[in-house]
Amino acid sequence: MSFAVAGTFIVFTHDLDFGTLLAISNSAKPSVIQARTQDVSPDKLGPTIIQVLEQFQNELEKGALIVVDGANLRARILPLSHSKF
Repeated sequence: MSFAVAGTFIVFTHDLDFGTLLAISNSAKPSVIQARTQDVSPDKLGPTIIQVLEQFQNELEKGALIVVDGANLRARILPLSHSKF
């Protein structure tokens, strides 16, 4: 996470623990795109990730958790509140 913050990177993960890590850290960075799908192959998920990058560009630049759950996309602005997570 510190590497991503230092390099102003966005973390892309299939690991569900990243949302919890963001909530515990109370951090405003890094932005995370979390794929909650079974098929994470580039052919299947690639178009959706491109859509996320375009649709949520401003949020990702400021600090956000974007959850991709099938066809559903959810954005949460960082820092995350423990009580909301």
